[in-house]
Amino acid sequence: MRSVLIANPKGGAGKTTLATNLTGYFANAGESVTLCDLDRQQSSLRWMAFRDPAVPPITGHFAATQMLVSLPKEPDWVVLDAPAGLQGYKLSDYLRLVDKVVIPVVPSIFDMAATEDFLISIRQEMRGRKNAVGIVAMRVDPRTRAAAMLEEFLTHFDLPILSYIRNTQNYVNVAAGGLSIFDTPRSKYKKDIEQWNSLLQWLKD
Repeated sequence: MRSVLIANPKGGAGKTTLATNLTGYFANAGESVTLCDLDRQQSSLRWMAFRDPAVPPITGHFAATQMLVSLPKEPDWVVLDAPAGLQGYKLSDYLRLVDKVVIPVVPSIFDMAATEDFLISIRQEMRGRKNAVGIVAMRVDPRTRAAAMLEEFLTHFDLPILSYIRNTQNYVNVAAGGLSIFDTPRSKYKKDIEQWNSLLQWLKD
Protein backbone atom coordinates (compact mmCIF):
# COMPACT_ATOMS: atom_id res chain seq x y z
CA MET A 1 0.00 0.00 0.00
CA ARG A 2 1.18 3.52 -0.85
CA SER A 3 -0.40 6.70 0.43
CA VAL A 4 -0.60 10.38 -0.46
CA LEU A 5 -1.97 13.33 1.49
CA ILE A 6 -3.49 16.25 -0.45
CA ALA A 7 -3.28 19.27 1.84
CA ASN A 8 -3.38 23.06 1.94
CA PRO A 9 -4.55 25.30 4.83
CA LYS A 10 -6.70 27.44 2.54
CA GLY A 11 -10.10 26.51 1.16
CA GLY A 12 -10.59 26.58 -2.60
CA ALA A 13 -7.03 25.59 -3.46
CA GLY A 14 -8.08 22.52 -5.43
CA LYS A 15 -7.52 19.71 -2.91
CA THR A 16 -10.66 17.78 -3.75
CA THR A 17 -10.11 18.21 -7.50
CA LEU A 18 -6.68 16.63 -7.11
CA ALA A 19 -7.89 13.89 -4.77
CA THR A 20 -10.86 12.78 -6.87
CA ASN A 21 -8.99 12.79 -10.16
CA LEU A 22 -6.02 11.03 -8.63
CA THR A 23 -8.22 8.23 -7.33
CA GLY A 24 -9.90 8.12 -10.74
CA TYR A 25 -6.51 7.61 -12.35
CA PHE A 26 -5.53 4.75 -10.04
CA ALA A 27 -8.90 3.05 -10.46
CA ASN A 28 -8.65 3.22 -14.24
CA ALA A 29 -5.10 1.86 -14.07
CA GLY A 30 -6.53 -1.29 -12.52
CA GLU A 31 -5.28 -0.57 -9.00
CA SER A 32 -7.39 -0.71 -5.88
CA VAL A 33 -7.75 2.70 -4.24
CA THR A 34 -9.38 4.14 -1.13
CA LEU A 35 -10.30 7.82 -0.89
CA CYS A 36 -10.20 9.02 2.74
CA ASP A 37 -12.24 12.19 3.22
CA LEU A 38 -10.91 14.11 6.23
CA ASP A 39 -13.19 17.12 5.69
CA ARG A 40 -16.48 17.56 7.57
CA GLN A 41 -18.05 18.85 4.34
CA GLN A 42 -17.48 15.39 2.79
CA SER A 43 -16.93 16.85 -0.68
CA SER A 44 -15.01 13.81 -1.90
CA LEU A 45 -17.60 11.35 -0.64
CA ARG A 46 -20.41 13.43 -2.16
CA TRP A 47 -18.56 13.11 -5.46
CA MET A 48 -18.40 9.35 -4.98
CA ALA A 49 -22.16 9.21 -4.35
CA PHE A 50 -22.72 10.28 -7.98
CA ARG A 51 -20.27 7.74 -9.35
CA ASP A 52 -21.67 5.29 -11.89
CA PRO A 53 -21.27 1.66 -10.75
CA ALA A 54 -20.16 0.84 -14.30
CA VAL A 55 -16.88 2.77 -14.00
CA PRO A 56 -13.82 1.44 -12.13
CA PRO A 57 -14.59 1.31 -8.39
CA ILE A 58 -13.20 3.51 -5.64
CA THR A 59 -13.61 2.76 -1.94
CA GLY A 60 -14.56 5.68 0.29
CA HIS A 61 -13.78 6.33 3.95
CA PHE A 62 -15.02 9.24 6.06
CA ALA A 63 -12.67 10.23 8.88
CA ALA A 64 -13.42 13.87 9.66
CA THR A 65 -14.69 13.18 13.17
CA GLN A 66 -11.81 10.93 14.18
CA MET A 67 -8.07 10.71 13.82
CA LEU A 68 -6.89 7.82 11.69
CA VAL A 69 -4.25 5.96 13.68
CA SER A 70 -3.46 3.76 10.68
CA LEU A 71 -4.35 3.60 7.01
CA PRO A 72 -6.20 0.78 5.24
CA LYS A 73 -3.70 -1.91 4.24
CA GLU A 74 -5.79 -3.65 1.59
CA PRO A 75 -5.76 -1.15 -1.31
CA ASP A 76 -2.80 -0.45 -3.55
CA TRP A 77 -3.24 3.28 -2.94
CA VAL A 78 -4.79 5.46 -0.23
CA VAL A 79 -5.50 9.12 -1.06
CA LEU A 80 -6.31 11.47 1.82
CA ASP A 81 -8.27 14.62 1.03
CA ALA A 82 -7.44 16.99 3.91
CA PRO A 83 -9.66 19.81 5.17
CA ALA A 84 -8.66 23.45 5.10
CA GLY A 85 -6.86 24.45 8.28
CA LEU A 86 -5.29 21.07 9.01
CA GLN A 87 -2.43 21.90 11.38
CA GLY A 88 -0.74 21.13 14.68
CA TYR A 89 -0.64 17.60 16.06
CA LYS A 90 -3.25 16.33 13.57
CA LEU A 91 -1.14 17.45 10.64
CA SER A 92 1.97 15.93 12.24
CA ASP A 93 0.22 12.60 12.80
CA TYR A 94 -1.00 12.40 9.20
CA LEU A 95 2.43 13.31 7.86
CA ARG A 96 3.87 10.33 9.72
CA LEU A 97 1.29 8.03 8.16
CA VAL A 98 1.75 8.91 4.47
CA ASP A 99 4.43 8.33 1.86
CA LYS A 100 3.88 11.52 -0.14
CA VAL A 101 2.37 14.98 0.37
CA VAL A 102 0.95 17.00 -2.51
CA ILE A 103 0.18 20.67 -1.86
CA PRO A 104 -2.03 22.44 -4.41
CA VAL A 105 -1.36 26.17 -4.61
CA VAL A 106 -3.20 28.83 -6.59
CA PRO A 107 -0.59 31.42 -7.67
CA SER A 108 -2.16 34.53 -6.16
CA ILE A 109 -0.62 36.74 -3.49
CA PHE A 110 -3.46 35.83 -1.12
CA ASP A 111 -3.10 32.08 -1.54
CA MET A 112 0.67 32.13 -1.33
CA ALA A 113 0.59 34.23 1.83
CA ALA A 114 -1.92 31.85 3.41
CA THR A 115 0.28 28.88 2.53
CA GLU A 116 3.66 30.22 3.66
CA ASP A 117 3.56 29.11 7.33
CA PHE A 118 2.10 25.77 6.28
CA LEU A 119 4.99 25.13 3.90
CA ILE A 120 7.48 25.97 6.65
CA SER A 121 5.78 23.47 8.97
CA ILE A 122 5.71 20.79 6.29
CA ARG A 123 9.40 21.21 5.55
CA GLN A 124 10.29 20.88 9.21
CA GLU A 125 8.07 17.83 9.72
CA MET A 126 9.29 16.05 6.58
CA ARG A 127 12.98 16.86 7.01
CA GLY A 128 15.07 13.87 6.05
CA ARG A 129 12.37 12.35 3.84
CA LYS A 130 13.75 13.00 0.38
CA ASN A 131 11.34 13.56 -2.52
CA ALA A 132 8.26 13.30 -0.26
CA VAL A 133 6.68 16.76 -0.73
CA GLY A 134 5.67 18.48 -3.94
CA ILE A 135 3.58 21.39 -5.22
CA VAL A 136 0.88 21.39 -7.87
CA ALA A 137 0.14 24.79 -9.39
CA MET A 138 -3.62 24.99 -9.80
CA ARG A 139 -5.58 26.90 -12.44
CA VAL A 140 -2.53 28.39 -14.13
CA ASP A 141 -0.59 28.26 -17.39
CA PRO A 142 3.17 27.73 -16.80
CA ARG A 143 4.00 30.44 -19.35
CA THR A 144 2.26 33.22 -17.41
CA ARG A 145 3.50 35.85 -15.02
CA ALA A 146 1.48 34.21 -12.24
CA ALA A 147 3.40 30.97 -12.71
CA ALA A 148 6.71 32.83 -12.58
CA MET A 149 5.59 34.52 -9.36
CA LEU A 150 4.80 31.14 -7.80
CA GLU A 151 8.15 29.71 -8.90
CA GLU A 152 9.97 32.62 -7.30
CA PHE A 153 7.95 32.22 -4.09
CA LEU A 154 8.82 28.52 -3.85
CA THR A 155 12.58 29.05 -4.17
CA HIS A 156 12.55 29.86 -0.44
CA PHE A 157 11.25 26.37 0.36
CA ASP A 158 13.17 24.18 -2.10
CA LEU A 159 10.01 22.32 -3.08
CA PRO A 160 9.41 21.15 -6.66
CA ILE A 161 6.42 22.13 -8.78
CA LEU A 162 5.23 18.74 -9.97
CA SER A 163 2.55 19.86 -12.44
CA TYR A 164 0.66 22.87 -13.73
CA ILE A 165 -3.09 22.27 -13.93
CA ARG A 166 -4.81 24.68 -16.29
CA ASN A 167 -7.97 26.62 -15.54
CA THR A 168 -10.75 24.70 -17.32
CA GLN A 169 -14.37 23.72 -16.77
CA ASN A 170 -13.53 20.13 -17.67
CA TYR A 171 -12.91 19.25 -14.03
CA VAL A 172 -16.19 20.81 -12.95
CA ASN A 173 -18.11 19.00 -15.67
CA VAL A 174 -16.77 15.51 -14.93
CA ALA A 175 -17.12 15.99 -11.16
CA ALA A 176 -20.83 16.65 -11.55
CA GLY A 177 -21.23 13.02 -12.62
CA GLY A 178 -18.92 11.51 -10.03
CA LEU A 179 -16.23 11.08 -12.67
CA SER A 180 -12.62 12.08 -13.22
CA ILE A 181 -10.89 13.07 -16.44
CA PHE A 182 -9.47 9.53 -16.47
CA ASP A 183 -12.90 7.89 -16.48
CA THR A 184 -14.21 9.53 -19.62
CA PRO A 185 -12.98 9.08 -23.23
CA ARG A 186 -9.35 10.12 -22.96
CA SER A 187 -9.24 11.80 -26.35
CA LYS A 188 -11.61 14.47 -25.08
CA TYR A 189 -9.31 15.40 -22.19
CA LYS A 190 -5.94 14.66 -23.75
CA LYS A 191 -4.50 18.09 -22.96
CA ASP A 192 -5.56 17.86 -19.32
CA ILE A 193 -4.28 14.31 -18.88
CA GLU A 194 -0.87 15.30 -20.24
CA GLN A 195 -0.52 17.84 -17.43
CA TRP A 196 -0.80 15.04 -14.87
CA ASN A 197 2.03 12.88 -16.22
CA SER A 198 4.88 14.40 -14.19
CA LEU A 199 2.82 14.32 -10.97
CA LEU A 200 1.88 10.68 -11.50
CA GLN A 201 5.46 9.68 -12.22
CA TRP A 202 6.65 11.47 -9.05
CA LEU A 203 4.09 9.61 -6.95
CA LYS A 204 5.24 6.26 -8.28
CA ASP A 205 8.97 6.93 -7.75
